[in-house]
Amino acid sequence: MSYRMIVGLGNPGSEYANTRHNVGFRVVDAFAAKHGADAWKKERKQKGEVALLSSSKLGKLILVKPTTYMNESGVCVQKLCSYYKIPPEEVVIVYDEINLEVGEVKLSMSGSAGGHNGLSDILGRIAPRFARIRVGIGGKPHKEMPLADYVLGNFSRDDESVVSASMDRYVESIELLLSLGPDLAMNQINRKRKHDDSNSI
Repeated sequence: MSYRMIVGLGNPGSEYANTRHNVGFRVVDAFAAKHGADAWKKERKQKGEVALLSSSKLGKLILVKPTTYMNESGVCVQKLCSYYKIPPEEVVIVYDEINLEVGEVKLSMSGSAGGHNGLSDILGRIAPRFARIRVGIGGKPHKEMPLADYVLGNFSRDDESVVSASMDRYVESIELLLSLGPDLAMNQINRKRKHDDSNSI
């Protein structure tokens, strides 16, 4: 079964654009731009922005950015799955992951929300049989820091440089999943280390 809907998670509004929590939006935007997707259109009834993409290589895809806030991401996903008659098995969710270092990316096919409110809401509304592309944002600098403060903060200058330099790899991860399927894609994506940074200590 092929994938038909790619959903990037984030919060709507310019004030959230560069926050750690919005890296899912950024990856799907970059994917849309690379492959010449149609312009983004707001689907008010479905609570999301949608861009349609038809590619001879990747097939017909629906790209999505929910316009709800993060903790209600599942509302949009559920509505669009129903509207387009897409089963969970044909959905890919791209989102930020605090348990991965900045620059890392992993593909998984199952697992809990791990404290991610957007993923938690999706899991509460559709079956958990969707693919997950997890983009590393690094952990909190200290345990006492509220998680919301961390994920709603902007990347540091150094981390932003890593994210920008890694964007092609994030997009490639989606392409590998679409073209190879989950098993082969997982072997390629998950064995790679974070982007080549020979100056790291």
